[in-house]
Amino acid sequence: MRTGMWFLLAAVLALVNVAWFVWADAPLLERQAGAEPVVPQPAAMPSPAQAVVESAAPVSAAPTADGSVAQSDMPAPTPAASSSPAVGDAPTGLLIPVQGAGFETLTDTFDEARSSERRHEALDIMAPEGTPVLAVADGTIEKLFDSERGGLTIYQFEPTGRYAYYYAHLQAYAPGIVEGQPVRRGDVLGTVGSTGNADPAAPHLHFAVFRLTPEKQWWVGEPINPYPLLARPE
Repeated sequence: MRTGMWFLLAAVLALVNVAWFVWADAPLLERQAGAEPVVPQPAAMPSPAQAVVESAAPVSAAPTADGSVAQSDMPAPTPAASSSPAVGDAPTGLLIPVQGAGFETLTDTFDEARSSERRHEALDIMAPEGTPVLAVADGTIEKLFDSERGGLTIYQFEPTGRYAYYYAHLQAYAPGIVEGQPVRRGDVLGTVGSTGNADPAAPHLHFAVFRLTPEKQWWVGEPINPYPLLARPE
């Protein structure tokens, strides 16, 4: 009799222990009356395309090693937003930039039409190939440049930095000439040629004057007619 009671009591205790372990392992929210288990949801992940866009940093065009512009694409010079042939306060009494050329032989070609509805905006001074090209005034060699249209060219800034003188279609530069070099009126800068888009049968100097913008970019400016700026014989 006692044996049977002890056996029954042991069986009851065993069932109680099993129930306890089952209840203890259930999630806390499941033990609340009628509550469904809450499963944390992962944050929405961007699509591969979104990830690329969102992680990409803005990209700026990198300058070339010397800070210049690609030469094959650079017109010379590029007119500024406002283009006027007015002389204004431009330097006058400039030396004729081709050795031996007299003022009476010059023709004002500033307003002549050119291709693509362009104006010439320069003075063409005809001379035999190899004739020395002279600095029209004191200043500094700002840029030596080889362009598709202008061929071998020189940009010279005058001392105030407000105006530039442009010499194009050169056959060659004067020996030893370098950017940043000071020059005096009458110094030889190069020789007359027909490089660029000039006609080889008609060598000449393409000479232009332009008013620089506040940024003083050597390839941008307001064209000024050079013809009335040149010194006339007394």
